[in-house]
Amino acid sequence: MSMVWRVGDPAPAQWQLIGSSMNSGDAEFDALAEWMATEATGPERGEIHGAFASGDTSDVIRHDAVKRAVETVENTPDWVDRGVLAEGARALRRGGCDGMYFARDVALMGGYQFSDLNKTLVRTGALEKGANQRFAETMRWALDVTGDGGLEPWAAGFTSTVHVRLIHSLVRRHVRAMDDWDESRWGVPVNQTDMGATLAGALIAPGAGALTMGVVCTPRELDSIAHLTRYVGWLMGVRDEFLPRDFRDAIRLLCHLVSAQSEPDETSALLAAPMASDPLRWSFGAFEPVRRRLARAQHLSVAAAFLGPRTMRALGLPALVLPWYPAMRLPINLARSAYALSGAERYRRCADRGGDAQWKFYDRITGGDGATIGASAGASTKAH
Repeated sequence: MSMVWRVGDPAPAQWQLIGSSMNSGDAEFDALAEWMATEATGPERGEIHGAFASGDTSDVIRHDAVKRAVETVENTPDWVDRGVLAEGARALRRGGCDGMYFARDVALMGGYQFSDLNKTLVRTGALEKGANQRFAETMRWALDVTGDGGLEPWAAGFTSTVHVRLIHSLVRRHVRAMDDWDESRWGVPVNQTDMGATLAGALIAPGAGALTMGVVCTPRELDSIAHLTRYVGWLMGVRDEFLPRDFRDAIRLLCHLVSAQSEPDETSALLAAPMASDPLRWSFGAFEPVRRRLARAQHLSVAAAFLGPRTMRALGLPALVLPWYPAMRLPINLARSAYALSGAERYRRCADRGGDAQWKFYDRITGGDGATIGASAGASTKAH
């Protein structure tokens, strides 16, 4: 990706910033997590969790620590443009399932090659909960964020993002206190560098991946996706240095932050290999056994096309898989893009269809039961 977008290596000052940010968390919400763990009662902790999950914080702001956190996310920066946020959300919906497939098969599954990120995941029960659960939660968050009006204050996407921010701080505190966590080697759990890379992987990589599969976006659409990513990152507590100004800057950040991540280790295959077989448990209805096997082959095809044989081997996945699915989708998406970009009403219909397809994919991987954001983090979010 760095070659395609002509992204150079980070300058020495940028490398220094990326390295030092591995020792930084999120001061505002870390203070809330500390208060929840040391001063709040059990019922109060449950009440606060529920408030941040629902978006109704009116009762819990009686606690000063909660009030300060709420004021932090409600103090919207002057640079936020609600109209551009809506454009970015529509652009991501128009990518349909192919953008989501890239998020799953390349950004998430490929992200397991970065062993330092895995060290936190393993300590929060990722092996027990499984990658399908983690992706379902991530997808629900993304659907909330890109939904119509989702980023209005305390709407679904706003709430999900702030809730994830609280979960990150609780996980950070929990894992950091573990006897086997070596902060001198791995930095702070869920640190700023990790969060910046994860944010770009979740919202920028799908847009870029959909482009390679024929979902043509205008420069304005791409920059609107970057603007949405910038605001979502701000809500999530990512430092300004790791928030994109435009789409090219977003690609630069993605490439630079990913280049700072560690090499694969034994946890990479432990997390990624089972994920490749998750489609064999998805809900398809009619002809389910055949469609499950086809889905497994399809998602391996996407992964192989973009990750390459070396990374596939490191993840415990088949190295030689034909990229038949991206090749098949290219002409289809080109035709659909030409249709979408030929008029405002056609664009709206394509964005609506893409959004509906994404929700159907979500129902397929969850069996229609949905996913609770934060469930895969397990006990680490309980703030004991």
